[in-house]
Parts: sequence; C-alpha cells; structure tokens
Amino acid sequence: MKNLLTRRTIRKYADREVEEQLLNRLMEEAARTQTMGNLQLYSVIVTRSREMKKLLAPAHFNQPMVTEASVVLTICADFNRTSFWARCRKAEPGYDNLLSFLNAATDALLYTQTLCCLMDEKGLGYCYLGTTVYQPQQIIDALHLPKLTMPVATLTVGWPAEEPPLSDRLPLESFVHQERYNDYSGADIDAYYTPKEQLEENRHFVSINHKETLAQVFTDIRYTRRDNEAMSKTLIETLVRQGFLPHTILMAPNV
Repeated sequence: MKNLLTRRTIRKYADREVEEQLLNRLMEEAARTQTMGNLQLYSVIVTRSREMKKLLAPAHFNQPMVTEASVVLTICADFNRTSFWARCRKAEPGYDNLLSFLNAATDALLYTQTLCCLMDEKGLGYCYLGTTVYQPQQIIDALHLPKLTMPVATLTVGWPAEEPPLSDRLPLESFVHQERYNDYSGADIDAYYTPKEQLEENRHFVSINHKETLAQVFTDIRYTRRDNEAMSKTLIETLVRQGFLPHTILMAPNV
C-alpha cells in the first residue's frame, strides 16, 4: 500500500489486467468526492480494447503507455447528462457557457484526483496525461462525445512494472501564503528553486537541451509561448464546437 509521500507516476505496466470489479469499485468510491450542487458533472470513458487505445494514442503524442496500459480512463466535464435530465423534468437548462464548463471541469478533476488516491491505496500505477486538452477534438471524435461534454483528464492505469525515483517538489513555504498573498522576491526564488536546479537530473536536463538554466528548458522547449497560444486557440475552437462557448467568440481579435 502506498501513500502520497511515496506516490510515483508509473509509465510501464505489468502484463496483468486491472480487474473490472476492482476498477468499478474504485470509481464508485471516488464518486463520494466533492461536487457542485451534488450534480456530479463528469463522465468517465473506460478504454480496454487495443483498437480503441490505438485510436486515442495520437491525441497523446503516441506515448507508449497509452497502448501498453491495461486501461485508459478519459474523464470528461459533462453537462450533457444534467441538461438532458433537466429537459426530461420540464426544466430549461442554461449550461452552454464558460462558467458551466469551469464548474464541470472542476468536478471532473476533483473526481480524478480522488480516484488517483484510491488507486494508490490498492497498489495500482497510473500516469496523468496533461495532453488531454492539447488536441481534444481527436479524443472527442474517437469517443463520440456529444455537445456539452469535454475531455479534461486522461489516466493510463495498470499494475506497476517499475519503481521510478520520487520527483522533487518545492517546499511548503514556496506555495502557502498566510492571510494574504505575499509576492516573491529574488531571494525567495533563489531559496525555493536553487535546490531543484542543483539536482543532478535537472542539471543533465539543462545540458542535453543546450540551455543555460532550467527555466529556459521550460520556456523555450517544453511549454513555449508559440505552442501555448496555438493550443489555446484550438481549445477555444473545441469549446465552441462542444457548445460551451458562443460562435461569436471566434470573431474576436486574436482568437
């Protein structure tokens, strides 16, 4: 049994199925997590077949764990089900807007994190794929997601076949603020980030990318302005197609 202090991201999995009964029990338990208005504004698509994993893989840059994991879970912000329920009960929903997407996305991510904690307790390994919102239309098409449904998180899940080292984390004082937000000084940044920068793996990361600092690796290579702006545009276009934003927003400058 693991806890959060020993939590590791697992990308390599044993050739062993994650039993449907176990996964269903964990997903049901995770539904006890917090949710806006007790509406449970999320849906989970469970992918086990090799064909469907191959269909999803390009949306995640063909990372090997997508096809190698026993299960792939796509967690969606879902106002489709709630809206349909409302109409079936003589109520007119008004959830085709940005606020509703944010509420549903929050619900979905809270559910995702609770599920991760439960899987940790059972010894399952998983990898959270941030690529879900990079090319969401591919996932929408593959999973036949209706309007007012948007993929926000993906977990590859299986029994671990590796025990990678623990990732570094910033100290508590770097992100906890007492009473009000206290902005950072240069000395604060030095104190909080120098230990991270001096780790051998991060020094190697800088070297192989031919950069001067670790920060440059993130700004110039991993998460560039160009990529962020391009994927932001794609995200807005997808939210329009899925009904969470009006078409008129695409006519705005710089969108």
